[in-house]
Amino acid sequence: MKTSSSNIYSIIKSLGLVFGDIGTSPIYTLTVIFLITPHSQENIIGVLSLIIWTLILLVMIQYAWLAMSLGQNGEGGTIVLKEILTPLLKSGRQITFVTFLSFIGISLLIGDGVITPAISILSAVEGMLLIPGLEKMSQNWLILIAAIIAVVLFSVQKKGSDKVSALFGPLMVIWFLSLTLSGLAAIVYTPLVFKAVNPYYGIQFLMKHGLAGFFVLSEVTLCATGGEALYADMGHLGREPIVKAWYFVFIALVLNYLGQGAFLIRHPEAKNILFAMVFSQAKFLYVPFLILSILATVIASQALISGLFSIVYQGITTRIMPMLRIEYTSTTLQSQIYIGFVNWFLLIAVLFIMVEFRESSRLAAAYGLAVTGTMTITGIMMTWIFWLRRKKRLTFISSMMLLVTSIFFLSNNFKIPHGGYWSIVIASLPFGIIVLYREGQKQLYRALRPVSLDLFLVGYRDIYSKLNKIQGSALFFAKDPKVIPPYLAHTMISNNIIYEDNIIVSIVKLDKPFGMEGVFKQTIDKGLRAFEVQMGYMEVAPDVGKILRKSQINEKAIFYGVEDIYTNNFFWHIFSFIKKLTPNIVHFYKLPRNKMHGVVTHVIM
Repeated sequence: MKTSSSNIYSIIKSLGLVFGDIGTSPIYTLTVIFLITPHSQENIIGVLSLIIWTLILLVMIQYAWLAMSLGQNGEGGTIVLKEILTPLLKSGRQITFVTFLSFIGISLLIGDGVITPAISILSAVEGMLLIPGLEKMSQNWLILIAAIIAVVLFSVQKKGSDKVSALFGPLMVIWFLSLTLSGLAAIVYTPLVFKAVNPYYGIQFLMKHGLAGFFVLSEVTLCATGGEALYADMGHLGREPIVKAWYFVFIALVLNYLGQGAFLIRHPEAKNILFAMVFSQAKFLYVPFLILSILATVIASQALISGLFSIVYQGITTRIMPMLRIEYTSTTLQSQIYIGFVNWFLLIAVLFIMVEFRESSRLAAAYGLAVTGTMTITGIMMTWIFWLRRKKRLTFISSMMLLVTSIFFLSNNFKIPHGGYWSIVIASLPFGIIVLYREGQKQLYRALRPVSLDLFLVGYRDIYSKLNKIQGSALFFAKDPKVIPPYLAHTMISNNIIYEDNIIVSIVKLDKPFGMEGVFKQTIDKGLRAFEVQMGYMEVAPDVGKILRKSQINEKAIFYGVEDIYTNNFFWHIFSFIKKLTPNIVHFYKLPRNKMHGVVTHVIM
């Protein structure tokens, strides 16, 4: 009985954590589509058919079935796919290509993270126009209200969401039940909309409308935005509860879309279709429904913000992003993190997007490009993995899904001149930072001119045998104990700072997502040992200090390198600026600050 109640709790929790984005799509999807499509019965049935089969193909098959069968220790997402695929590849060029794809995927997800809160909150707030007495409210006021909600939402991120997240699931249950009931109430009067379940009507719509139908397909994408969260958030709750919750969500979404279509057939003059439908069904429940819809969009935005924190954290731990300052907002859940730079960047971008586009219908012109781009990248990686694992049936199905997502991605390219370029602009910022940081780190490593271990040992042995040694142990951080960083050589040999016990500590990322341990690898020389901290690439809150104590290391001092970069190169100037802004190893690996000593090395790049 306990297992059953636990499963139900996990399913309800996943509704708040995973399905907020896709669950709020009915607020604007049909409204946007029928701003550019005549309201004929034939068109309505055709569009509904496209929506139903988009949900089946892009979300159910691509993510709920295929992608979620791929994971490491139950974790999913773009970085996990990269970590699964890379060991299967033999060519260095292929690994570089996959790495490049993962960078684009991460950047597109961040771009999506800006547009989702903006369109969700703004479209819900626009529902206020149907309240008697507020019909003539100006768009400026609606934008202001939406902006205030966004500011409050981002301002409370630092306090953590674990205390209120328990309410997210039950609220989303009420939201999905509301969608289901309002949809059924409309279908009763026009049951012919069930014809849309037949894919023939969707294909017929595309063939009849040609290029215009292809453009409509880019707006149909809106119904599947948030589908990627099924896989990306798999590690929080596991595959089973998310898949079970998806079937409930799928039924609720389909019935609501069919209901909206049925309402539009009877009321072709309707504009804000979902809100107009609910208003006509039960005026006395409209304001509670509007409040519920705003809460649902806030929950959707919260889930996406938390997801982006996790994505950026994965980028930091896999060393493709700078070490941003991270705060842990929960004493019980290590996955509850807060990254201030990301939070305020998102808020500024969301407010800018709201002001720039002004209306949710115009904002939809920018939405979808990043989502379908991410889905296409997922499809490429997924198909490649199935192919290399020689799973022919899954390879065939996955390649068919890749073809479908590619078609959706191509259709969304029509949006580029109509505001879609903002998706590219926003995504280009994190992409540029990732590429610059990666290349900068490589160039910096070459410029530092590390010393080989054999050459270092010549000077070390001489110093260690002749000088008086400081009692106790000292730690020196290095990427690889066989390659000695300049600061370490300067500290010991040039400055004659040498301890009885000198330990070179290196941090190694494992192929698995979680797990953390420390182990002495070797005694390099008298008084010089190598210690390796091994941790999963998604390990949150890495407490290196705890690992050191567990290994009975009681250090007196901890030394680490600080680079002072001199350069005439514009890009390396930016890289140097990023390095100065980001915290050092003290803040990231939970080491005692009172023992830390940063040794400055002047570097010319």
